Amino acid sequence: MTTEPFPPALRRSDRDLLAECEVHTYRASGPGGQKRNKVESAVRICHRPTGVTAVANESRSQLENRPRALRRLREAIAVQTRTVIELDKFQPSLELLAAKSPGGRLRVNDHNPSYPIVVATVLNVLAACGGRVADAAGVLAISTHHLTQFLADHPHVWQEANRIRQLTGQKPLRTNKG
Repeated sequence: MTTEPFPPALRRSDRDLLAECEVHTYRASGPGGQKRNKVESAVRICHRPTGVTAVANESRSQLENRPRALRRLREAIAVQTRTVIELDKFQPSLELLAAKSPGGRLRVNDHNPSYPIVVATVLNVLAACGGRVADAAGVLAISTHHLTQFLADHPHVWQEANRIRQLTGQKPLRTNKG
């Protein structure tokens, strides 16, 4: 059992995280001119301990795609990997505390380095609460509305929250949007 409510890989430096990964480059298909079809600019990173994979191929430059793939890998680890936590010993991380606005909302941009840690913490607390959003919101010291809004604002996180709920026999969350 870990002392932090998220996978340890999320705290590692880029260099240390990459040391745990297999990095593959390949030629991306699709539009982009002749260079795209001749140069291995796309990047696929697979984190060996978790088996989680992320890809970036938007740019014709491998140097631009590598950090994108690494950022996506961190998010994918946060979303796809659960860390078992003991709710009675839960202590919010500095990243989670910093993501809370004075009004009690969770706000963190997906380009913020703290984003994967906040996402993993929220999902791990939700899993520890048996998928019950009200209970998770209480542990996180935010309102149920604000927790649901945070989940809805991040599609991958929303999908995983509903998967957690399904595993515990609960109905999927519904958004008030649209």
